[in-house]
Amino acid sequence: MKNFKYILMAMVLLVNLVFAEPSLADRPEYSENPDYINLTEELNNLQTVKETQAQLEGSTSEQIDQKINELELQKYAFESGIDWGQCSNQTGKTLAIYGPEPDVDDDEYSEGAALYFLGNGETTQDRWNCKGVYLPNDVSAIALGVGKEEEELPGGIAIKVPNGTNLVLKVNADTGAIEFNQAGTKILKPGEVNWFIPNVSQNIVDARVTNAPTKKA
Repeated sequence: MKNFKYILMAMVLLVNLVFAEPSLADRPEYSENPDYINLTEELNNLQTVKETQAQLEGSTSEQIDQKINELELQKYAFESGIDWGQCSNQTGKTLAIYGPEPDVDDDEYSEGAALYFLGNGETTQDRWNCKGVYLPNDVSAIALGVGKEEEELPGGIAIKVPNGTNLVLKVNADTGAIEFNQAGTKILKPGEVNWFIPNVSQNIVDARVTNAPTKKA
């Protein structure tokens, strides 16, 4: 009788192993994330530039130091397990944003992105990676450069959202330009990245059905 119980328990365990979902499978290491790899390479290059400049001139550029500090913070976010960015739309218009490709598994890293639409007053869902924002061809935008100076951005481009940041977009009441809440904006133009970057107006974006996953009120 005892032998039968042992055999029955072994069979139940075997069935669970065969049919259970691989819930214990680990997510890929952050070191495999293409964004992390590019970030680390850019940081190393800036460190080299800083050291070389210090040797030649006896001092370093404040802008280089600020950029290094910014990248180190992004690197820390990756290493802390935050491999996603967040977008908040306070522009009064529909916002076109980039997020994970629907046909890519959540546990896989991809350099590609799909286009989604985020309603006014909405913030993307936690842990859903908002990778970037599209600026329509008839929209003007102002961002802060690394040295905190204002930088005018052209339309018809994408703006990359660094991992570990909540990018908030608002409209300046006086100028009507979209303003970003963070410095060091990285511009992506058509052909520079494997994202679909259209050439459409804000009216076209406003006519789209909003479909980006958002935080619950």
